[in-house]
Amino acid sequence: MSHIRSIRASALALAVLGALVAGQAGATGFQLREQSVKNLGKSNAGSIVGKDASNVSLNPAAMTNLDKNTFQADITVIDLTADFTGSGRVLGSPAAPLSGGNGGDPGDPTVVPNMAAVFPLHGALEGMTIGASVGAPFGLKTEYEPGWVGRYRALTSDVKVVDLTLSVAFKATDGVSIGAGLIYERADVTLSKAIDFGTAICAASNPANCFNPAYPFKPQQLDGAFEVSGSDSALGYVIGAQVAPNDKLAIGFSHRSEIKHDLKGTLDFQNVPAILGADPRFKDGDGGARLVTPAVTTLSVKYGFTDAFRVMADFQETGWSSLKDVTIKRDTGTVVGSEPFEWDDTKFISIGAEFDISDAFTLRGGVAQDESPTNDSHRTPRLPDADRMLYSIGATWNMSESMSIDAAFQRINIDNPTINLPVDAAAGNTSTLVGEFDGHANLFGLSMQYRF
Repeated sequence: MSHIRSIRASALALAVLGALVAGQAGATGFQLREQSVKNLGKSNAGSIVGKDASNVSLNPAAMTNLDKNTFQADITVIDLTADFTGSGRVLGSPAAPLSGGNGGDPGDPTVVPNMAAVFPLHGALEGMTIGASVGAPFGLKTEYEPGWVGRYRALTSDVKVVDLTLSVAFKATDGVSIGAGLIYERADVTLSKAIDFGTAICAASNPANCFNPAYPFKPQQLDGAFEVSGSDSALGYVIGAQVAPNDKLAIGFSHRSEIKHDLKGTLDFQNVPAILGADPRFKDGDGGARLVTPAVTTLSVKYGFTDAFRVMADFQETGWSSLKDVTIKRDTGTVVGSEPFEWDDTKFISIGAEFDISDAFTLRGGVAQDESPTNDSHRTPRLPDADRMLYSIGATWNMSESMSIDAAFQRINIDNPTINLPVDAAAGNTSTLVGEFDGHANLFGLSMQYRF
C-alpha cells in the first residue's frame, strides 16, 4: 500500500504547490501588474513615477505627484489562451497510454479590479500625503476540462490574493520625496486534481497486476478527485523614494516585502473506491502550509524631451527564489509531505512613451520583456508559463479638470513552454505527462480618475 500512502500524504502538498503556480497571464509566475490601466498602456514603463493613484501600493513616495484629492478605479480583463498538445503513460509503461483530450482552453476571461485614493494634507501637515488602496497583486484562475490527459496533475486552480495598503509620503525637499506603506494581505486558495485510484491499488499489491486482464482494479478505471481550500491573512510593507530634480526628469525606487502566509485548509476526497472507504488516510481532514508572496523591487525613470513628449523605462526584479519548497503539516503539527519548488528570481524590463496630442488627449505605448521563474524540470500544467514579450497601447481622455478616463490594450506573446513530468510515486504521481503549450494573452483595461 506504499503508493496509496504516498498519494494520501502528498495530496495537500501538491494542491498547495498548485496554488502557488496557478497559471495566470498578467505577468510571469503568479504576479499581476494590473494595478493601473495607465501603466498597462505603456507596458509598465515609468510605473512608479507617474501622476497615478496606484502609487499607494507601487511607490508611496510618488503620491506627492498628486496635488489634489484623487480617487481612482481600474478594471482589467485578462483573457489567457493556452492549447496543450501531448500525452502521458501510466507507470511509464509504453503499453498504457493516458486517455483524455487536451483539456480545452484553461484560461477564461478574468476581471482584475483595483481601487486607490490619495489625499494631500495641508496646513501644519503641508508636504505630507496619505493614501489607501485595495488591489490584487497575485493570482488568477485556470480550469481544464474533466477527463483531460493531464487530469492527474491539475483540474482547477483558483488563487485570490487581495491587498489593503495604507501609505504615507513626505516631501523631504523640493524634488525629493520618501514614503512607506503597510500591507494587509488576504490569500484564498482552491485547487483540485484527479486521483488514479485504480493504478494506486494495483501497484500497491503488485505492479504487474496493473496489466493483468483478470485483476479487477485497472489504471484509469477508478478515478477519484480531491479539492483543497485554504486561506490566511498576513502583513507586509512597501517603501519607496522619488527624485525629480527638474520638470523633465524623475527617478523612482520601491521595494515591496515578501509576505509569509500560514495557510489553513481542508482536503476533500471524492469518489473514493469502496475498498478504501474505511481507510482514515482518505477521509476529509485539516492541514496547513507556508505560502510566500515574493518581494518585488522596482526602478523607474521618466524623461520629458518636450512638454508634450515623455519617455519612460522600468527595471523590476521579483524574488521568486524565496519559494524553495512547500512543506505540509497536519493540524497536529506532523509533517505529511514536502514538494520542491525551485523557481528562480526574475527580471522585467520595459520601455514606453507618451505624447500629448492636446490638453484633452494623450496617447501612449510600450514594449517589455518578462522572464519566467519556471524551468523545464519542474514546470506543470498548473502554470503553462515561459518567457514572454509584452506590447501595449493606451490613451487618456481628460474630460475636465476633475475627471479623466484611461483605456489600454496589451498583447502578451508567451514562448511555447514544454512539460516533461516523470512518474514520481513519492509525490503521488503514477503517470508521466509530456507535451507543449501554445499560449498568449490579451488584456483590456479601463480606468476612471476623479480629482477634487
